[in-house]
Amino acid sequence: MTIIKTSIYRLFSLIELLILARIIMSYIPSLRTSKFYEIIFQLTEPILFPIRELLYKIGLNKGMIDFSPIAAFLLLSIIRNLLISIL
Repeated sequence: MTIIKTSIYRLFSLIELLILARIIMSYIPSLRTSKFYEIIFQLTEPILFPIRELLYKIGLNKGMIDFSPIAAFLLLSIIRNLLISIL
């Protein structure tokens, strides 16, 4: 793998890790008020918000469960694989 492909792979893995950390931290009320959660929120919200809005518009995100992280994992995986295959 070239350095560009490796960098792309690691960047997307980091984003996925941040989303996973946000999911886990959201279940612990005392962590939701921490500065660390705020940083993770600010880093992941630009990715999750548009997906959440799209899912809401097509009627898939109207309940208590937020499916945007699942859709984000899927989209990130597709985009990462496309970028790596192009390079």
